[in-house]
Amino acid sequence: MSDEHEDEEGNRERVLSNGQVMAFIAGFWLRRRGLLAGTLGFTLAAVALDVAMPWAAKGLVDAVAAPAHAAPAAWKAWGVLLAVYLGFTITRNTGFRFWNPLAARNMREMTDEGFARVQSFSADWHADNFGGSTVRKLSRGMWGYDSASDAVILWLTPALLVLTGLSFSMMIQSFWVGLMSLGVVGAFLWLNLWAVKIYVRPANLRSNALDSRIGGALADSITSNPTVKSFGAEPREAARMAQVTGAWSAAVQITWGRFMDIWVLQNALMVLLLAGLTGFLVRDWTLGRATPGGVAFAITSFMQMSGYLRNLGENVRMLQKGMDDVEDVAGFARMAAQVPDAAGASEFRPGDGQIVFDRVTFRYKSAAEPLYEAFSLAIAPGERVALVGPTGAGKSTFVKLIQRLYELDAGRILVDGQDIASVTQQSLRRAIAVVPQDPALFHRTVAENISYGRPDATHDEIVAAAKRARAHGFISGLPKGYDTLVGERGVKLSGGERQRVAIARAFLADAPILVLDEATSSLDVETERLVQAASDALMAGRTTIVIAHRLSTIRHADRILVFEDGRVVEEGSHAELAAKGGVYARLNAVAEGAA
Repeated sequence: MSDEHEDEEGNRERVLSNGQVMAFIAGFWLRRRGLLAGTLGFTLAAVALDVAMPWAAKGLVDAVAAPAHAAPAAWKAWGVLLAVYLGFTITRNTGFRFWNPLAARNMREMTDEGFARVQSFSADWHADNFGGSTVRKLSRGMWGYDSASDAVILWLTPALLVLTGLSFSMMIQSFWVGLMSLGVVGAFLWLNLWAVKIYVRPANLRSNALDSRIGGALADSITSNPTVKSFGAEPREAARMAQVTGAWSAAVQITWGRFMDIWVLQNALMVLLLAGLTGFLVRDWTLGRATPGGVAFAITSFMQMSGYLRNLGENVRMLQKGMDDVEDVAGFARMAAQVPDAAGASEFRPGDGQIVFDRVTFRYKSAAEPLYEAFSLAIAPGERVALVGPTGAGKSTFVKLIQRLYELDAGRILVDGQDIASVTQQSLRRAIAVVPQDPALFHRTVAENISYGRPDATHDEIVAAAKRARAHGFISGLPKGYDTLVGERGVKLSGGERQRVAIARAFLADAPILVLDEATSSLDVETERLVQAASDALMAGRTTIVIAHRLSTIRHADRILVFEDGRVVEEGSHAELAAKGGVYARLNAVAEGAA
């Protein structure tokens, strides 16, 4: 059964059972059945040879202790012992050579698929989860798979087979010794499985959640370092980080302490095993029922069993920790997409850029009331439409819904006559070029950032787009020109430079629908004029939506839509709305007064 817990961002998350997580891991093993079969085959051969080791030791001791002092028999027994040990070493090593490529490829695929899954989650999901925490979960899951898989395939399974085989071997020598051995092995296994699940796992999940919180806190502060520096807040951020790491430290000490508690009980069982094996054999020897080889058999068996039992406890703990580390990635795989493509969704066919909202109702999940309710609007192909209104009026939501970043509660949106819910999201978004108010660039080269919408673009096409965006001049002055790395989120560039790179990216994308979120707001007056002229050229023949914060930039729009509370309360040209004396006229008067 699975239950729920609160994650480090305060959301309610499902906790998967051990069985669910193990099934997820085993699914990766079965992708490479040949490598898995090779691993298991050689591992089982190694187990058989390991179980034979005490018998080989018994044969050698009996041979050298024989009264006849037969050298050939002794050398033969020595050869058998050496062959068994050499065979064990070779088969065990060969099993690893099958296992290593299987593990490396599966770890790669688990990380790739987990990343792709996270990338497909909705804008709401990403807004609710720290990026740093998600990164931590993915990387921890990869190594958790490695730990859990190694524990099951390479250690626990061979250990249980060897321990069982040795116990039955001892039964042949002495029934009660073998029975006691089986009892200790069973108790040891039960103690580990039960105690780790009931006693250790809750503490381990807690420390894992706090480990993820460390990743979130680190990313949050480091990516906001300019803000930290501008307020001289380094000590405050260090203190905040110390609180997070302090909580993790306290939690992980509890986890490790519980592992140590189990270790004490395991050692008590080891002492019991040693006392039982040696005690029974000393008694048999005093009664004349045990040969020197039998004693050697028992001692060799105990040494093997003690090593495997120590590893058994350690590997049960490793298995549980590995499964806990994988749980988040397994959860991602089971999580339904918040905004899924429809079954059989077709590719979007770009046209002239007509947009129709048909009785659309939409509510953000955190809002009590819908923002849009039975909202209808049509934008003609090639029309330039400006959206104005106060913050929260629905301007940005309008654009997000066109991109299908959220699911509608009712109604539909048509782009070029196609219901956007029936086409693939990726193909739809490739037909919409967005230049945000504060563009975030990748920590890649300038050329890679410009060509992000068209990765197959040639260098000449990239340069041409930069020239149209009036960005070529400053790019040419960078240390490595178009090959200059721009830093995380583009921090090495000024706000105006980032804006022009984003505009160049939109030029190169050449999409039929263009969204400008006040794309010139970060530019100086001279550069703004140049970019505005370039933007006018870009808008020619394209449907353009401008989210306006400064009314001076939208005077030449074909139509201005004035939003209030998710409704269009006025629409018309600048001249028509200014003369009307309504909401837009008041906003325009305020803007002109401020100027």
